[in-house]
Amino acid sequence: MAGKVVAALSDRALELGPAAHVSKGRWEHWRLATSQTGVAWLLLDRADTRTNTLNDKVLVELNSILEDLEVSKPKGLVIRSAKTSGFAYGADVNDLATMTDPPEIEARISEANGVFDRLAALPVTKVAVIHGQCLGGGLELALCCDWRIAIAGTKLGFPEVLLGLHPGLGGAARSTHLIDPIQAMTMMLTGKAADARKAKRLGLVDAVTEERHVAAAVADGLAGKLRRNRPGTLSHAFALRPARSVAARKMRAETAKKARQAHYPAPYALIDLWEAHGGSRKAMHKAEAASFGKLLQTDTSRNLVRAYFLREALKKNAGEQRDFAHVHVVGAGTMGGEIAAWCAWQGLRVTLGDVDVKPIGAALARARELYDKIGKDDAATRDALDRLIPDTKGYGIAHADIVIEAVPEKLDLKQKIYAGLEAGMKKDAVLATNTSSIPLDRLSKGLKRPARFIGLHFFNPVSRMQLVEVVSHDKASADALAAGSAFVGRISRLPAPVRSAPGFLVNRALMPYLVEALTLVDEGEKAETVDEVAERFGMPMGPIELADQVGLDICVEVADVLRDGLDQSIPSTPDWLRKKVADGELGRKSGQGLYAWKDGKPSKSSPSVHHADETTDRLILPLLNACVACLREGVVADTETLDGAMIFGTGFAPFRGGPMHYARTRGTGDIKVTLKRLAERYGERFTPDPGWDDLT
Repeated sequence: MAGKVVAALSDRALELGPAAHVSKGRWEHWRLATSQTGVAWLLLDRADTRTNTLNDKVLVELNSILEDLEVSKPKGLVIRSAKTSGFAYGADVNDLATMTDPPEIEARISEANGVFDRLAALPVTKVAVIHGQCLGGGLELALCCDWRIAIAGTKLGFPEVLLGLHPGLGGAARSTHLIDPIQAMTMMLTGKAADARKAKRLGLVDAVTEERHVAAAVADGLAGKLRRNRPGTLSHAFALRPARSVAARKMRAETAKKARQAHYPAPYALIDLWEAHGGSRKAMHKAEAASFGKLLQTDTSRNLVRAYFLREALKKNAGEQRDFAHVHVVGAGTMGGEIAAWCAWQGLRVTLGDVDVKPIGAALARARELYDKIGKDDAATRDALDRLIPDTKGYGIAHADIVIEAVPEKLDLKQKIYAGLEAGMKKDAVLATNTSSIPLDRLSKGLKRPARFIGLHFFNPVSRMQLVEVVSHDKASADALAAGSAFVGRISRLPAPVRSAPGFLVNRALMPYLVEALTLVDEGEKAETVDEVAERFGMPMGPIELADQVGLDICVEVADVLRDGLDQSIPSTPDWLRKKVADGELGRKSGQGLYAWKDGKPSKSSPSVHHADETTDRLILPLLNACVACLREGVVADTETLDGAMIFGTGFAPFRGGPMHYARTRGTGDIKVTLKRLAERYGERFTPDPGWDDLT
């Protein structure tokens, strides 16, 4: 609909009367029309991208337009987007990546703020009409207007924290003075977007309407007839420093539960900013720009910007869209059930097969719990459950575009299942295995159509872990692999192409890390201490807790497969761990593992950290060593794919930019020397991989 608005400007200004004047040629990224009633309509339509983002050229042109409007003095100004994708996604991340010189950063931030302040000061009534995505700098642009009208379905938010930043163009100052400051701070600290109706309740927008009613809503805004939601009386107390200080302490405590200040300084900087200057919008605005500039120069922000580009590169692996109408999943266990539930949530028809109805029933119950957590309403849950169909007889196999096997890690079991599946599948359908460690050349033996067989390795929990390894083997066709990558993109996941090898990439790299953690516990180190050391490095979860989350049985199975398949040895799994598995102490799923679990959380005592540097190296360097081996062996094509896969598949410290980026930052020579020293002290498992010599 928004695209049609652009065409309409040539003869009508959004139904407000014949256009008296249309300007298109002077600006590349903006379109300006003046209606017969004297209202200026300004549309953002960035010419070189499919979505609106804000860069220097866009802002320079906006400044030029504002100069003209200051002279022409229209009776009102309406700003909206000509892109169907949304209002604006915020600052162009490509620009952020190039801003490295401190004086240049200060100058560019000052210039951008000058444009936004000029818009806010324009002496006419300004209305922003917002649809689709209105994020970051896009929302800051809208906040410069007097009124904001949102089309139903709009998303508004400040995601800057995900790039190690906070708003820097007045968004922090304007939002905390427009709406309840606690609500505004929560949006900025979490990066979570609000839908149009929630934004209306907060007072972030003044009206929510349908596209067909935009003209009437704009007229009400220009006439001052819209009713603004005011923040509660309690919010006025935060004009006083003592009240802000109390709230700020609580914010820091909550933030500390999720992010350490040494790793992610942006949320703490935002809290400091509001506590110190929140009583004055002018003072906060000035301090906001300065704080933003400092954050932009931090390694955390630069590495999170790098992680953003790594994510975008993985997205591109999905290639061209393909039609996937029906998915059949074999195996209703934890992984199979999660895969099926996620595919159904993404709008696909899914049949879930198993030899017994009980695991299917349990999988459906877990799916409902998942949908209740992530769903917006009962209708969405109902529709997803309708698409998730129990299928003990395997009727769905003949209709499926892709069949995903997710049964236990037993070679003979999987091969037996494949023999039955192939006979009933469509010839052009893809057969995919979710194996976490078994090489595909072994699994494909006996297949009649090995070219249509690939690996799609999901990670647990599927609903939260973004990465899926798309695993190739010598007989897999290019079309089957492309279809697998397209399928991963279709279900809103990130496809990472890897070559079949023991453990592929992620488990190959992760297992030495987990096994070394268990070795430390075997040597007498507290589990809590090992986890604390890893979390201090920046891992989102310690390796002991992660092992419990994954399942100790799975950890033992994968370690055994890798130990058998790799020349470089992995330490033997301790006998006490195998006994735990034999006794059914499998981790979170059984309620008892290396930790006792209650209500989905491990029971931990206080850590006693000592020799932290060496313990960190014992945990992290085997992971890096395995990553280098994967590069050398061609399991993964390049360091960019590797870093992206490890960040989004394991949570490897995003603020470090990925394991290979961390290795180069630290120095590959230093890592080799440290590995040799550890090998002399603890054994050959630390011997540096020959691939280190090839890294530059």
